[in-house]
Amino acid sequence: METSPYLLQHADNPVHWQPWGPAALAMAAKENKPILLSVGYAACHWCHVMAHESFENPAIAGVMNRLFINIKVDREERPDIDTIYQSAVALLGQQGGWPLTMFLTPGGDPFWGGTYFPPTPSMGRPGFPQVLERVSEIYNTDQATVEQNRQALTRRLKAMSEQDQSGALPPGHLEKMAGQLLTYMDKRDGGLQGAPKFPQPHLYEVLWRAALKTGDSNARAAVIKTLTHLCQGGIYDHIGGGFSRYSTDARWLAPHFEKMLYDNALLIQLLTQVWRETGDPLFHVRIEETFDWLVREMTAPDGGFFSSLDADSEGEEGKFYVWSRAEIDAALAENSAFFCETYDITSYGNWEGVNIPNRLNSLELLTDNEEERLKQDRGKLLEVRERRLRPSLDDKILADWNGMMIQAAVEAGMTFDRADWIKAAEKAFAFVLSEMLTAEGRLQHAWRAGRATPHAMIDDYAHMMRAAIALFEASGESHYLKHALRWAEIAHRHYWDQNQGGYFLTADDADDLIVRTRNAQDAAVPSGNATMAAALSQLCYLTGNVQCRDRAEATILAFSGDFERNFFHLAGLVNAYDLLANATQIILIGPPDHRDMDAFIRTAFRSAGPNRVIQALEDGEQLHKDHPAFGKTAIDGRITAHVCRNQTCSQPVTSPEELEILLREYKA
Repeated sequence: METSPYLLQHADNPVHWQPWGPAALAMAAKENKPILLSVGYAACHWCHVMAHESFENPAIAGVMNRLFINIKVDREERPDIDTIYQSAVALLGQQGGWPLTMFLTPGGDPFWGGTYFPPTPSMGRPGFPQVLERVSEIYNTDQATVEQNRQALTRRLKAMSEQDQSGALPPGHLEKMAGQLLTYMDKRDGGLQGAPKFPQPHLYEVLWRAALKTGDSNARAAVIKTLTHLCQGGIYDHIGGGFSRYSTDARWLAPHFEKMLYDNALLIQLLTQVWRETGDPLFHVRIEETFDWLVREMTAPDGGFFSSLDADSEGEEGKFYVWSRAEIDAALAENSAFFCETYDITSYGNWEGVNIPNRLNSLELLTDNEEERLKQDRGKLLEVRERRLRPSLDDKILADWNGMMIQAAVEAGMTFDRADWIKAAEKAFAFVLSEMLTAEGRLQHAWRAGRATPHAMIDDYAHMMRAAIALFEASGESHYLKHALRWAEIAHRHYWDQNQGGYFLTADDADDLIVRTRNAQDAAVPSGNATMAAALSQLCYLTGNVQCRDRAEATILAFSGDFERNFFHLAGLVNAYDLLANATQIILIGPPDHRDMDAFIRTAFRSAGPNRVIQALEDGEQLHKDHPAFGKTAIDGRITAHVCRNQTCSQPVTSPEELEILLREYKA
């Protein structure tokens, strides 16, 4: 029985959908039919469009059932399958995306495909029934062409994973990448030039790191401008909190309305980083509001964070989130005029005849009293909105996305002194441990309705390792560090490429794929290899484990040869290398139950730069012998902080205030 909300959305289609697996492939071989593979996800607007137009159409479904074995895959549940066939459609010279529509041999090898197909010919695109008939005809009458395509695609898919991308990052790579990125930035609205615009926090983190390292005011301004427009644009849900997937326009006004857990996790992390340097109250407010949304709508009762909210409700994209002026007037009465002026609400609308609340016309926050008044008004509108038909919730819990949000909750919770956010992170981590581990301690990728899928990706290990390390830094509890180290060993045993270094996406015992993919290119989130390199870097500093450093270096070197040609997609790797090369080690020595220890740890979180590594020790507890602070002790029984970089440590300090001043010298 399938538990994926996306697959269950299609359970009543007249299409005879099969889940991916040996049974479906065997059926295709037995009936000598090609496979139609459809990949999407629950919050995908165009997936819903194609489902309504084609998969719910009995005539089109009849053609599909007659000519193909039809397999439906949730890309969030099986990113390994999605990665393979997205690569295949790209090799065919087509733009990838969702819904993905691929045609396969009974053995699972691709020979042709695309994405969305309309039900009838439109704007130069063939109608889906015509595509089905033509592909079936070619499969049954021109096997030579099918075989030629199959061989070419499978050969190139395997070559992509086996390609030697090794090399060293060039000197000054961080500054070089930041300089090139700046030439592509939108100087008016922030983000990359053009539309659509995606948040891409890991890309902007490169600029932020460069600004801290070199004092580049242009890089600093570009990040702040981007985050300010994100926080004030329609891509942000000003009524309920949380960021949408992307903006369809260049101003960040009109979002593609689905909300994804990973976007919000990564944006919270970057907003927190930048707030530490700027103290911008706008960023603080948006982080708080986003956590309010997370707790209210995206948290399971037993812990764990849900995956996404749909873009559509009542068959329309964004209907849940948009407003008419009359609706605002009815809800807010005499307060309506001020609210509408602030949030760009008009009688004729700011998007397709309706209004997306936004503050792009005036980016600055107003007075405290005015902001409090607006907050009360938003609360009233939220109550009105809650009476609407809600978008669907994808309530599956994914290990990698939960790892991202756990880390975000710890970073923000320690920075803003929010114990409730830390508790939410701890509870989510405990949920993963109790529900998403095998008896052997291996992670499982997805959980829903009491059932976990067995297919873990390297991203699951990488992000859960970083989550565990963040919790260890915040609490000093050693079991978090032990989990991170154990997962590092499991990942090395089952995912490491013994020939060229780096990690495969899937484990060595995954048996239902035509190829094991291996790359370090970022997508909507940093790549699994980049995140593993960052986690291993932290572990080597925390434990002195030479293998962790060697693997981090080998992972970075395995893909760095692609930097000159493809630097845009290697931001995560560049950020990981900056951490490996320039970690700021903050050692806190003293009684663990001392009332000031928490204050020291919070200061370290709040005041250090992105390459921070925090370790709290009892007086007399020793660091590993190669640590630059090895042998150092507390002074006069007081908590004592040492800040180290490149085997050199500062003079010790014994108050949080002194530590804050000291860490200003180590921002880069």
